[in-house]
Amino acid sequence: MTTSQYVDENGQDDDGYTKDGTVNLKGNPILRSNTGGWKACSFIVVYEVFERMAYYGISSNLVIYLTEKLHQGTVKSSNNVTNWVGTIWMTPILGAYFADAYLGRYWTFLIACGIYLLGMSLLTLAVSINGLKPPHCSNPSSIDCKKASTLQLAVFFGALYTLAVGTGGTKPNISTIGADQFDEFHPREKSQKLSFFNWWMFSIFLGTLFANTVLVYIQDNVGWSLGYGLPTLGLAISIMIFLAGSSFYRHKKPRGSPFTRMAKVIIASLRKWKIKVPNDPKELYELDLGEYTKNGKVRIDSTSTLRFLNKACVKVDTTNPWMLCSVTQVEETKQMLRMIPILMATFIPSTMLAQINTLFVKQGTTLQRNIGSFSIPPASLSGFVTISMLVSVVLYDRFFMKIVKRLTKNPRGVNILQRMGIGMAFHIVIMLVASFVERYRLSVARDHGLVENGKQVPLTILILLPQFILMGTADAFLEVAKIEFFYDQAPEGMKSLGTSYSMTSLGVGSFLSSFLLSTVSRITKEHGNHKGWILNNLNVSHLDYYYAFFAILNLLNFFFFLFVSKFYEYKAEVSDSLSVLRQELEIESRHRVTNSQEGSTNTQVNGST
Repeated sequence: MTTSQYVDENGQDDDGYTKDGTVNLKGNPILRSNTGGWKACSFIVVYEVFERMAYYGISSNLVIYLTEKLHQGTVKSSNNVTNWVGTIWMTPILGAYFADAYLGRYWTFLIACGIYLLGMSLLTLAVSINGLKPPHCSNPSSIDCKKASTLQLAVFFGALYTLAVGTGGTKPNISTIGADQFDEFHPREKSQKLSFFNWWMFSIFLGTLFANTVLVYIQDNVGWSLGYGLPTLGLAISIMIFLAGSSFYRHKKPRGSPFTRMAKVIIASLRKWKIKVPNDPKELYELDLGEYTKNGKVRIDSTSTLRFLNKACVKVDTTNPWMLCSVTQVEETKQMLRMIPILMATFIPSTMLAQINTLFVKQGTTLQRNIGSFSIPPASLSGFVTISMLVSVVLYDRFFMKIVKRLTKNPRGVNILQRMGIGMAFHIVIMLVASFVERYRLSVARDHGLVENGKQVPLTILILLPQFILMGTADAFLEVAKIEFFYDQAPEGMKSLGTSYSMTSLGVGSFLSSFLLSTVSRITKEHGNHKGWILNNLNVSHLDYYYAFFAILNLLNFFFFLFVSKFYEYKAEVSDSLSVLRQELEIESRHRVTNSQEGSTNTQVNGST
């Protein structure tokens, strides 16, 4: 049975066209055999390898550029990095809005790519032209170093934030375009989508690995012009790769502003707050099924969760859309609102991710980095996050999931929230390990009289490896599951907005990191019994206390996650494909049992013979 020929749930031969409302660029129905699937996703996945190389080629080592070239202090440079990263992950809300409401994902993505490439090009010029960067300083931590001028800062940060606007249109749409290549109503394609997000993250971290190793080394040892020029070239290549696959892509039409549709439901409910909701859902207002099927949309049955919003679809003597909404529109709004507590539970783990390219890297600058004649760039340790992530994703997809799904009969092995919970538990361990490692580093600094002078501690930089490796393992569970959860649980017409939820989590986490770093630094300087927890001289600082504080935050957040996930209700599947997958798993399991019994019987017969 080929992908384009199968029997649908009604026992009828499929006509070969996709059933999820996807079309070609001209808006016409599209054949499954000629488009989509892994054939289309191959271009998208390769694009992501090059694009991630470009982004992390900038972000991984940014804190080093700010401290050594722009001569900024530990707290200021770290906050500048996390504020920029926070903006990077918050702008996808706007990109998702324009994609879902007006332009569609494909065109929103291409326009954003142009802005993204412009920002990267300006950034390369900012680190290459002598007039756009401060003069060299032999001791960047010295107060005598000349600070960057207003013009130099304006050009550099203007380029960074132009880049951020561009990524706002690419991030929420490229992964959604990839997921759109698999038809929700086709069991085989549905099963393929279950692995898509694993391999999507694999491609991300493959590009990240190159950035954290090769590009970081070039920036530290060859020059920033080449170190930023190569990521810019990589981005240009990635855009060309994406365009090369255009004829294979499936597209979903924009369905209007999701924010407006949600606002209508909330306002209609408030305006009719005195109206009683009938017990029979059939009495609620809903469009005919044909209105949905002819437009490739999905009708959703009424649920009892967030029952107050059901008032929006109680029939009244008006068809004003701000007074009367369909059941499906109400349920779409509920789906987006139900995910918000889960979203909030991801903020603290996202704050931990912000430490990788800030304080973790700054720790590395205080340790011995030489292996023979080779000097390890501190930011390259982020590569071990990537390696750990790559290995963990492959092991999860190829072994862990296959073993566990035989036990649970769940096509995913464990459900999405369980996978997220495992990742959150890892974050508690990570910050405890980071705290103990830093405590040991400080004790060695004291033993060698290196506290006040802030000189390099006689310990290898490789002592930081455990916290980087564990972070990659945590990402394999939490970050992959987070993207899949917010895409999967978002209603069909709001997929880009749903995907932006996972990016909003990273944005809020980055801003929260800036807030916590500034607040803790200020409070411990003013009210502590020492100079402060976070200073320019890390040998005087107490990052061990700071990391222990993060471990406690993660523990409290883990309990919060367990609480909200207990009450979360998954949305109903839009097709029977998962049921089909479960049946296949049950049949496979019965076959194994039968074969095992037959083997046992044959052994007994042979033995008695």
